[in-house]
Amino acid sequence: MPTIIFNKPYGVLSQFTPEHGHPSLAGFNFPKGVYPAGRLDHDSEGLLLLTSEGGLQARIADPRHKMPKVYWAQVEREITEEALARLRGGVTLADGPALPCGARLLPDPALPPRDPPVRFRKTVPTSWAEIILKEGRNRQVRRMLAAVGFPVLRLLRRAIGPLTLEGVEPGQWRELKPAEITRLRGKS
Repeated sequence: MPTIIFNKPYGVLSQFTPEHGHPSLAGFNFPKGVYPAGRLDHDSEGLLLLTSEGGLQARIADPRHKMPKVYWAQVEREITEEALARLRGGVTLADGPALPCGARLLPDPALPPRDPPVRFRKTVPTSWAEIILKEGRNRQVRRMLAAVGFPVLRLLRRAIGPLTLEGVEPGQWRELKPAEITRLRGKS
């Protein structure tokens, strides 16, 4: 059975059943028998893996495996080094302390426009941050950035472990090659 890398567009649910007017994965013609390994909220975009292999699904989604996930977040205002340092040290959220993470200022990544577009306010600049997590709580990146004073306007998962979205446009997918699956499993 295939393992698939998918560039999930904004507004699409990480499930095969539509809800509350949001489209689902059912509209993207995936092979039968694959399911999301982890999830992205409907208002987040980017890399989603789908597989039928339970062991691989657990390796990707279970925080015990500490597989790094890279997120690019567009935030209100110019993010400060102080805020990034707080993220790197670990911030406390309502459900407890978050593990320290990778956090750095990211030059504008020149992504394809989002539909609908991110709200634009002439008097409020935006900036981008790269966040690298090894845990995955509900809406964690958004909550962490809000905790340091920088609300998220757009959020995209760029990578899971060794896999990136390189060459996969929004709404597109491709099957992983055997060598990519081997690297994802953590084997040489």
